[in-house]
Amino acid sequence: MSDNMWAPSCEIQTLQERAKILGKIRAFFNVRSVMEVETPSLCAASVTDVHLATFTTEFVGPGNSTGLPLYLQTSPEFAMKRLLAAGSGAIYQIGKAFRNEESGKHHNPEFTMLEWYRPDFDEFTLMAEINDLMIHILNCQPCTSISYQQVFLDIIGIDPLSVNLDELKSIAVKYGYADIADTETNLDTLLQLLFCMEIEPNIGQRAPCFVYHFPASQAALAQLCTEDPRVAGRFELYYQGMELANGFNELTDATEQTARFEQDNKLRNEMGLTPVDIDKRFLAALTHGLPRCSGVALGIDRLVMLATKKASIKEVIAFDIARA
Repeated sequence: MSDNMWAPSCEIQTLQERAKILGKIRAFFNVRSVMEVETPSLCAASVTDVHLATFTTEFVGPGNSTGLPLYLQTSPEFAMKRLLAAGSGAIYQIGKAFRNEESGKHHNPEFTMLEWYRPDFDEFTLMAEINDLMIHILNCQPCTSISYQQVFLDIIGIDPLSVNLDELKSIAVKYGYADIADTETNLDTLLQLLFCMEIEPNIGQRAPCFVYHFPASQAALAQLCTEDPRVAGRFELYYQGMELANGFNELTDATEQTARFEQDNKLRNEMGLTPVDIDKRFLAALTHGLPRCSGVALGIDRLVMLATKKASIKEVIAFDIARA
């Protein structure tokens, strides 16, 4: 270990700027009467999403001498929705999230997330509020927006809602991804590959850009759109090469949510991943009654990177995973 590994991975001045940004975020929600909440980082259930890997531990205290399995949360979403079902009204949270995945320029296994929920908002009303927050924090141009379907048509030249697997494989080969396309059997995996590699670098450079109406198959926690059930009320926000936020017009139907969780676990089996126990307390909250609402998760560390013009996430957090 080098002698300076005790030291922060970022400059103290950057931490001071970060603290000011957090204060501005809290002020933003305070004037809008959105209540700040805290929910557990350790929970008895995890998420079924095949793209998320969790950290696990166990509690061996009183009444649990044999060990109670616990999971560090990838997002406070389920707990916050339980508060919404209990009548909390509009809420937000700034807290730690944990994902047992990559670390790098834009990723750290432990990171800070801003998540908020707005009863009676649809996804477009929430996108407008996010736009206000972006201008408030980054002093940037107003956000632009484009549908998932249209951005594929504009940049790749295909309709992602009607393309078949063979057509998509041939497109992926043309873009240089033959090694993946040759063996891939999942349409959404190839769509995500093309989106990440070919579309993301070409959007949201001058102003933040919302991409909305993702395919229904890529929106496990969102309402399907009544005007076109092929797509869901999911959006993402991109700016200067980074995904900043992921939001939903939230699914409120417990039966449909259960079916989607079960489909996730079926896919996990097919991919050789361990199935995950479904969060029964979350489903009980949906059964009790989640108000119609929209919610979004936004990466604070990436937002601070943009505000301070830093190139790496380790430059905006006190200690990255290498120094933790």
